[in-house]
Amino acid sequence: MTPAEQSRFAAEICARAPVVPVLVIDDRARAAGLAKALVAGGLCALEVTLRTPAALDAIRAMAEVEGGVVGAGTLLTAADVRAAKAAGARFGVSPGSTPRLLEACAEAGLPLLPGAATASEAMRLLELGYTVQKFFPAESAGGVMALKSLAAPLPQIGFCPTGGIGPANARDYLALPNVLCVGGSWVAAKDKVEAGDWAAIEALARDAAALARLAVGH
Repeated sequence: MTPAEQSRFAAEICARAPVVPVLVIDDRARAAGLAKALVAGGLCALEVTLRTPAALDAIRAMAEVEGGVVGAGTLLTAADVRAAKAAGARFGVSPGSTPRLLEACAEAGLPLLPGAATASEAMRLLELGYTVQKFFPAESAGGVMALKSLAAPLPQIGFCPTGGIGPANARDYLALPNVLCVGGSWVAAKDKVEAGDWAAIEALARDAAALARLAVGH
């Protein structure tokens, strides 16, 4: 799978909803319920970060949820890519990029949303054919003003900013012409996940799904 093909798939993922939930899952048993609640609320692209021992099992469980598209986040190595693909991930997300990671995604046929934090990093990825990228860590790397500055010289790139984004500032990002969607963990509040309060999670997802409409009038 070429970088251009990967970016086309990533653009389709970003177009599904204004927010991609960034999920850190400790208990595989809660994965399916969480996915169903998020999808019911209008957020169908789900990123499960590979930060816990339960992550791959959670991806397997979420891959069975109708209407959802599950991906693997925090891809760091070629082994991560192979494991994520085997577990049923349909896309991958990384905090940055390395030649070996990009090669592994191409070999596995796993569409990647590679991370960039500077103009040079974004340009290197663009040179390879990645026109859809993750901007990370968004707030620490300059936030809305940094992305606004990148829009003029690099209009070819669409970003999914992640890192420090919540309901208070998400619409500011979504109002930018070079932002396709945002990534955030607030839609899967830890206390509500641990309690299995899927109604509350669905409500959070619905509020997040409505942010695109709010951004239009921003």
